[in-house]
Amino acid sequence: MPEICLLGTGGMLPLKNRYLTSLFIEHNGKGILIDCGEGTQVAFAEHDCKLSRIETILITHGHADHVTGLPGLLLSLGNCSRTSPLEIYFPAGWERVMKNLLSVCDCLPFEIKLHVLPLQPNSWTAEQIDPLLTISAIPVEHKVPCMGYSFLFRKKPVFLPEQAKNLNIPVQYWKILHSGESVLLPDGRTIFPEQVTGESRKSIKITYVTDSRPIPEISSFAEHADLLICEGMYGDLEKNSSMKQKGHMLMQDACHLAKNASVKRLWLTHYSPAEKHPENYQDELKKIFPQAKISRDGEKINL
Repeated sequence: MPEICLLGTGGMLPLKNRYLTSLFIEHNGKGILIDCGEGTQVAFAEHDCKLSRIETILITHGHADHVTGLPGLLLSLGNCSRTSPLEIYFPAGWERVMKNLLSVCDCLPFEIKLHVLPLQPNSWTAEQIDPLLTISAIPVEHKVPCMGYSFLFRKKPVFLPEQAKNLNIPVQYWKILHSGESVLLPDGRTIFPEQVTGESRKSIKITYVTDSRPIPEISSFAEHADLLICEGMYGDLEKNSSMKQKGHMLMQDACHLAKNASVKRLWLTHYSPAEKHPENYQDELKKIFPQAKISRDGEKINL
């Protein structure tokens, strides 16, 4: 199941002990990267993540602290002998920025497939990662077009080998049935998956939102997530008004969203470079949402 690494937790500009906010999700040996600010490929190495496993890149928006590491990362992928296509998704309105970034690395040994996301809720199956993985996107409220992302990792139901043996189903058909497809046996019988599978298993949901005002749609989008990763630029309530004006949120806002969404755990990220010690707010935040965590660069979890 998915392994999560928060490569960086900083907003606006990188610090010596804090890379810019980006997330790496690895599942079945294949990876999804969200955002790629300056230094992201260095963060990969520092946190022992495999750059070569990236199959999909999701961009929240085109501000510099979220995209300027992209050309270097793509060139590094080319130097890793990559030849398979790479998918990049980004919200509508950033086409020129993306093409300009790619123009400085136009001799890559692999194809880049660009997908422009409409500024409305949408979802798709991430076939290149796992046919049971659905990625969803919603527009959030920043000063510019910006998207939040959710990942739903569905699990196959429990396979019942004894039931398959009782039905005299050859072993070579078991995997097909377990994947949800029916099979026609040589003896003419059609076997359906439900004949050899048991109860369904709970899916895993991860939601990622940064650079947004704390709109209620985020809680709906993240509802019952196993992990919500959400920005919290400051913990100082006096900055509430300026954050709203700039299209951001406070740590307390993220906690209220997590509480309303009934998520299992919250990781805060995208701290302002002026917020040197976000951990100072930990106790206060836990009073709002006990499962809140002031995450650090390299924060990892296996779900």
